[in-house]
Amino acid sequence: MSTDWMTAAETAAAVANRTTTALAATEAALARIAKADPTLNAFTDIVAERARARAREIDAAIARGERVGPLAGVPFAVKNLFDVAGLATRAGSKINRDRAPATHDAPLITRLEAAGAVLIGALNMGEYAYDFTGENIHDGPSRNPHDPTRMTGGSSGGSGAAVGGGEVPLALGSDTNGSIRVPSSLCGIFGLKPTYGRLPRTGSFPFVASFDHLGPLARSAADLALAYDAMQGPDDGDAACATRTPEPVSGLLAQGIDGLRIAKAGGYFETNLFPEAREAVERVVKALGVTRSVELPEAARARAAAYVISTTEGASLHLDRLRQRSNDFDPAVRDRLLAGAMVPAPLVDRAQKFRRWYQARVLDLFEQVDVIVAPATPCVAPKLGQVSFTLGGVELPVRANIGIHTQPISFIGLPVVAVPIPLEPLPIGVQIIAAPWREDIALRVAAALERAGVARAPRPKDF
Repeated sequence: MSTDWMTAAETAAAVANRTTTALAATEAALARIAKADPTLNAFTDIVAERARARAREIDAAIARGERVGPLAGVPFAVKNLFDVAGLATRAGSKINRDRAPATHDAPLITRLEAAGAVLIGALNMGEYAYDFTGENIHDGPSRNPHDPTRMTGGSSGGSGAAVGGGEVPLALGSDTNGSIRVPSSLCGIFGLKPTYGRLPRTGSFPFVASFDHLGPLARSAADLALAYDAMQGPDDGDAACATRTPEPVSGLLAQGIDGLRIAKAGGYFETNLFPEAREAVERVVKALGVTRSVELPEAARARAAAYVISTTEGASLHLDRLRQRSNDFDPAVRDRLLAGAMVPAPLVDRAQKFRRWYQARVLDLFEQVDVIVAPATPCVAPKLGQVSFTLGGVELPVRANIGIHTQPISFIGLPVVAVPIPLEPLPIGVQIIAAPWREDIALRVAAALERAGVARAPRPKDF
């Protein structure tokens, strides 16, 4: 039985029911990677023998009649800022390749494998996660499976390409200012940025500690929920990780949207949109029966403050590397980090004070509504190497502005599901935003849109 283009849930069911094996699913994934990755350039490392060994363990457990996890035999891959035992954690950089190999897997990898999943490899990404394009000067750009001449979005570009191109049904990425939601949007897949602090970041290379989130990308809302459930739980290695006990959501997706108060984000989120982004939001709004809108106060200022904090925290993290090995950086990343090192302290202080005010005002909105719908990206995937586009009649740099609608949300750590809207010729995503710790609500809405046929991860024509 072929597992090509199966969702993670379908693959796990087939393995558990013995209509296929974990080893067969693993071999199928490796074969698809061998065929597709010369075009997609999603993977930087393949751990084939490790994967085969893990798959054989799962198959042996099933043969003994033992219970296997909800992700039994599901191939997955991780952005290469996750620690993978035996690999240097490169974080998309040249400099990190000199690091000693990791001695342990990141906890999220361990938790997924405990649920039966099989790690296949590590994925391409923007250098040090400071990127919205998916272009990497050291490893080459990851390429969009719907049009390989276009960007995947970043910085989790390899994750978007691998899932969107059917190489694996599940991948992990990181999201600081939009780096799960942007590739999900441009590659036509589902992505989850959980509440800040929900999943531990232990064993991952940081970018901006006060914004960094880790989460899954997949081809269905149910797959996001399965992965999210498997990864929940506290971890002492991440001081920001909540001590909340796991709150599974997979069993809640069938509840639908009855009783939920859903609004469209107005004001800032209705501007700087190409027609395709506007169309995607309107399809979602119509399908959900949304009749009201809310305005996130000072969202443009929130984006500016997010930029200030991101560039200054990133510069602080990399200051020694900038001094010692500046020529080994991607020049675009290096220059932004250097600029961040020169931002006056009073501006950072003002950004942090504004952040507290903004968070309080947005949380007030969730006294009135349960879900806010907003665009994920202003446009479909730009061309590789494209430097600028025109938004609101103004020519702006692509790299900095693809995340124009995601940054004001990351800024205060809200949970978001990016849902793919299968427009022609290219898909685009919409953000389903919920209150802190209400991933269940965002995923319920995503699943309802999927059942209605409005949200769907389209299969690329050439893959």
